Amino acid sequence: MGIVVAKFGGTSVGSGERIYKAANSVVNEYMQGNQVVVVVSAINKTTDESIKLVNESIGELVTEKQLAGILSMGEMQSVRIMAATIESLGVKAEFIDPFSEKWPVITDSNYLNAKIDKKETQKRVTKYIKKLLNQGIIPVVCGFLGCDVDGSVTTLGRGGSDVSAFLIGHCLGADEVVIVTDVKGVMSTDPRKLNTARKLDKITVEEMIDLANYGAQVLHPNALRYKDPNIKAKIISFEYGDLRVQGTDIIGPAHEEYDVITITKCDDKLSVLAVVGENLMNQQCIIAQITQKVCENKLNIYGISTGESSITLFFKEDEAIKAHEKLHDLVIGGDTLSSISLGQKIAMISVVSHDFIDTPGIIASITKPLHENEINIVELSSSQTAVVVFVDWNDGDKAYDLIKETLQ
Repeated sequence: MGIVVAKFGGTSVGSGERIYKAANSVVNEYMQGNQVVVVVSAINKTTDESIKLVNESIGELVTEKQLAGILSMGEMQSVRIMAATIESLGVKAEFIDPFSEKWPVITDSNYLNAKIDKKETQKRVTKYIKKLLNQGIIPVVCGFLGCDVDGSVTTLGRGGSDVSAFLIGHCLGADEVVIVTDVKGVMSTDPRKLNTARKLDKITVEEMIDLANYGAQVLHPNALRYKDPNIKAKIISFEYGDLRVQGTDIIGPAHEEYDVITITKCDDKLSVLAVVGENLMNQQCIIAQITQKVCENKLNIYGISTGESSITLFFKEDEAIKAHEKLHDLVIGGDTLSSISLGQKIAMISVVSHDFIDTPGIIASITKPLHENEINIVELSSSQTAVVVFVDWNDGDKAYDLIKETLQ
C-alpha cells in the first residue's frame, strides 16, 4: 500500500463532468490499494471572479485579512463538492478546510503570501491526515490556503495549490505526488507557438524550475521547494481521468534542502580572452563563428559576455593559449574582428539559489562586500537563479569567503 497525493487544478474541476472524472480517478486509485490524499484548487475562474467583485465593490479599502478570507471561498467550495462526489462513488471522504480542527497547514500571519511553519504542519499532517488515511478515509484538502495560530485564513501566494500538494506529500513521506492539470505534461516548447512541440517523458527539478522562471506556467517553482528527492512526481492531463496515465515525471532534486544557497569556487584557474571589433552588437553570426571555432577545437567556455565592441570569454588556463591561437585565426581571417587579447588569471565563484527570483537586491548583496574590500569584479553574469562572479585569481579565496559570510 502506497500513499498518493493528487492535486487537481482549477481547470481540472471546471465542470460537473470534470469533477466526476477527477473523483472517479481518485476512487480507482484507492481501489488499487493505495491511500490517497486529494488537494483541490478553486473551480476554474472562481478566484478571478472574486477579485473582480472585490475591486468593483471595495477597491483598495479591502484589508489583506479580508481578501484572504474572500479568496479562500473558492477552495472551500471545491473540497465540499469533491468529497461529496467521491462519497457518491462508494468511498468515504472528508473535506478539510482551514476552519476544520484537522486542518494541517499552519503559517505566519502574512495573509496573502504566508510563510509555512514546517514543524507545526508536520505535526498536524501526522496527527490528522495520516490518521484519516489509516482509517480508510480519503482526505480532501483545500489547496492554496493556510491558517495562522489565531485561526485566521491565509493564502500561500503564487503556485499555492501546488505548494500544498508537495508540502503534504513531504510531510506524509508519500510515494508519489500527481499534479493533474490541463496539459498532457511538460512540453519541449509552447505548443501554441510551435506545432512541433512534443511532450517530455521526464524533466529534472532544476530544469523545471528554470522553465518556470522563464515563463512556462505548468508548475510554479515555489512548489518544488517541497519536492523530496525520493518522492515520485508527475504532471498529467485531467482529460484521461486516470492517475496512472503517463505524463511527465519530475526527477530530483539532487539534494534534500531545496532552498539553500550554494556557493562554489571553481577549482580551475581561468584565463580571460577579449575579442574586440566595431559595433559587434549588430554583427550577425559573430557569436556563432566564435563558438563554432571553439567547438571544432574541443575547448570548453566557462563564461561568455558581450558588449558594444567586445566579446569576453573565459577558459581554463591550460586551454586559453590554444583558444587564443584559434580565435586569432578568426580575427585575421575576416573583417569583423580587429584584435584579441589574452588577459589575467581569473577565479570564478558561482552563487546559486532558487530563492533569488523572489529576492530583490541579491546582486548588491554579493557585490557590496567585494567593493568594501577593494576587490575588483572582472565580469559578472546572472540568471534568475544564479550569479557568477569573475575576479582576479589572487582575490578568489577572499572573495569566496566574503560572499559566503554575507549570504550564509
